[in-house]
Amino acid sequence: QVQLVESGGGLVQAGGSLRLSCAASGRTWSTYATGWFRQAPGKEREFVAGINWTGMYTIYPDAVKGRFTISRDNAKNTVYLQMNGLKPEDTAVYYCAEGYGPLFRDRKYDYWGQGTQVTVSS
Repeated sequence: QVQLVESGGGLVQAGGSLRLSCAASGRTWSTYATGWFRQAPGKEREFVAGINWTGMYTIYPDAVKGRFTISRDNAKNTVYLQMNGLKPEDTAVYYCAEGYGPLFRDRKYDYWGQGTQVTVSS
């Protein structure tokens, strides 16, 4: 059973930066994908970034492309989301998720963390 724990959220002013972390434990897969998602009050959960198990391939939606960067450190079993140039519309609870197999658009994820709050003030 995979457990994922997010951290690094907080309050930041518009234009500022935050780095989120997703620490994993209990993984038994050799090939897997990790994604970051966010959900704001009254809105649907949306995909933010994805990365494959080696870190060679990444996926970003247009809303965050050029501002957010996903990376991983497998020695620490941790995936990061570096967020620069934050905007008020980035305010949401951010979740990491993981699933067996390759990274591709619109794939499903099996395990989810509890989330970390990111609030961007104007």
